[in-house]
Amino acid sequence: MTDYSEERDLNMSQSVGAGSRKYSETVNAVSLCRTPSINSKPTVCIENMPSEMLIKVFSYLDVVSLLHVACVNKRFYQLASDNGIWLKIYSSCFPAKRRIWKNEFLQTESVPLSCTVVEDRKPGYWKEKYILKQIATVKTRVMQLVKPVDPCTDLPCKNQKAIKASGLSWIIVLKDKNEKEHVMEMAHLSFKDMSVSIYWYGTSWPCLDVLSTLKLFGVLPLLPDRSTAPSKNGPRRRSLIAEYYLSHLTESSVAVGSDKLVQLFSLNPGLLVGLWKGSNEIAFVTVSLHYHQLLERSALGSATVQYVLPTNKPVLDDVDPEYGLHDYDLHLDMHSGKHTYMCGTFKNLFCRKGDIENGYLKLTVVNLKDNAKHIPLVGTVGLSWETTAFKGIVKDCYMMDVTVLDETHKPFWCFSAPVCMKLSSQVSNLYDYMGHIYTTDYADSEGKVCAELVWLEETKEYFIVSLVLYISTEKVNNWYGTNY
Repeated sequence: MTDYSEERDLNMSQSVGAGSRKYSETVNAVSLCRTPSINSKPTVCIENMPSEMLIKVFSYLDVVSLLHVACVNKRFYQLASDNGIWLKIYSSCFPAKRRIWKNEFLQTESVPLSCTVVEDRKPGYWKEKYILKQIATVKTRVMQLVKPVDPCTDLPCKNQKAIKASGLSWIIVLKDKNEKEHVMEMAHLSFKDMSVSIYWYGTSWPCLDVLSTLKLFGVLPLLPDRSTAPSKNGPRRRSLIAEYYLSHLTESSVAVGSDKLVQLFSLNPGLLVGLWKGSNEIAFVTVSLHYHQLLERSALGSATVQYVLPTNKPVLDDVDPEYGLHDYDLHLDMHSGKHTYMCGTFKNLFCRKGDIENGYLKLTVVNLKDNAKHIPLVGTVGLSWETTAFKGIVKDCYMMDVTVLDETHKPFWCFSAPVCMKLSSQVSNLYDYMGHIYTTDYADSEGKVCAELVWLEETKEYFIVSLVLYISTEKVNNWYGTNY
């Protein structure tokens, strides 16, 4: 009896175990069938959400995030431009004011904008109004920053501080022959008395052979925030400063000089392109900008149109061509970008009617025969350059900064440009200077600069023995409204 019971219990346990294994396998199979595929797409997507819900989500974003979201697609752009969202942002930054009388005093108080201003406006109205208001605020700040001027040069004297405070920076946009654009952020700046040099270098330059144009832009943050440094990933506004054509750079531009590694080419205004020697590969790009109207040109233009300099209002009692030009001042700075070779001021320059020929008015700054006014250059003349891996100096080249002031002390002709010294075939016949003669020439649409220098082997230095400015008669006529 006992054996039968044990056998029955054993058979029952085996059958139950087999059944449980079968049930477990069935459950596992069903579970596997119900497990969603790893590659299956989710049924809920933010792009499929109702517009009302998305607008509610967007209403919690800040301005920068809203502008970023608007770049996703057309639908997001329309929803992120909702007037209700932007009216709230606008009214919080620029609350409406009204004047009221309180206790016999005229006071102002904020007035909330009603909902009707949302319904009555076209889509995106308050977004556009907010952005334009911010641009106007930036322009006002720029104009305030350039008000303090140097009494000697009549140029803004707090440029470095103003550039930092405004968040101003510069970019170049290289466009190739297939209309593709390559945006290059500036590497660093170098400030001098009358100009700022901007440097770009890296390893991702497109080949010069495929490039057509180079555009220089001043860039300001669209939403100025003095508490934080401006971000290049945030919304920014471009102001076109200059456009250069690179298709025939090595053929049509001026070859400034070269060393063992690079060859330098320049284009007006102030562009210097360094090519690796023996190739058309760009090593670096430098642009030198004169301080005259610098912040205005870098901030008050648009992405397609340059800032237009205001026209001069001449002094009515001094526009007679028979009298010529008088009481002009010249400020001249020769430097490498880092080291200054000569910095001087020349006053009371004049031009008589007899000095007008070939469409130019001649202003003599340094006379060849006046030894007392001959000027030495300090140091070994050369133009500094650098890339991420290399740096050097191209000899007999330098940056020339020129500021010419008229008789009322207004900036008349200003530029900053790379120039070179060329060995002349002539030999100095001056008693005090027995050495080789070098010439430096610069020309643009407004005038020319011609300088002669003598190299003294005994003292290892250059002397400027002649310096003449030639001002275009067209420039003078436009300035004074006369006919020279």
